[in-house]
Amino acid sequence: MSDIQGVSAEILERLGKYDTPTVCNVVELWDLYPRNTGYMDGSIKACFPKMPPMVGYALTSTFRSMGPPRGGDVYSSMGDQIDAIPSLPGPPVIVYQDLDSPCASATFGEVMCTTYKTFGAKGIITSGTGRDLDQVEAIDFPAFTNGTICAHGFCHTLQVGVPVTVGGMVIYPSDLLHGDLNGVTRIPHEIASEIPDACEELMKAEQIILDYLKKGDPNSAGFTEARGACGAAVQALAKRLKGG
Repeated sequence: MSDIQGVSAEILERLGKYDTPTVCNVVELWDLYPRNTGYMDGSIKACFPKMPPMVGYALTSTFRSMGPPRGGDVYSSMGDQIDAIPSLPGPPVIVYQDLDSPCASATFGEVMCTTYKTFGAKGIITSGTGRDLDQVEAIDFPAFTNGTICAHGFCHTLQVGVPVTVGGMVIYPSDLLHGDLNGVTRIPHEIASEIPDACEELMKAEQIILDYLKKGDPNSAGFTEARGACGAAVQALAKRLKGG
């Protein structure tokens, strides 16, 4: 069982109301790690950009499809994934690292995604590819991939509940993930409950600049003043968040 304390369903719902870039900007305010880490690179893209943000806890697995498994197929390991769901702090996001290079075939399709959604998953991420995208979109299941391939090859899951690397980011079981059309980031557990309120405050600070620009007849001096007011608000927020 995971010893990580998850946030409430209310907090998860609120996290889903903010876009991933805003979440990234807020996480940066704590200075917990360098700003060029903690998010997936551009190799991982949303299959369905119009879907709302995805929020959930990583259920990690590794995958191959270039050659046949020693026994069974990909579905034989789905039971292990399903059995692991109760050990997570909250609803899962299925995360696969495709170990084949180059990718040989699709990690997922309609049947797998329907199964995952039925058991409470909020979406799927793979460093490999997907297929059956029309059908997966129809069940409103967010998916993030490195591309598409029409066939499933010798697809099989090797390990469940292990650290994986996807989009240049190491993901551990139970990591809290947030993703939308802009990409996928990790939310540190220790600050997760504070993120929604901080997102709201950050957006208010940024609105100072946007409101100025919408007034009409902007000039450099006015823009500099608005930008300064925004920066001061953000600095005050960061100081408060870090207990300063």
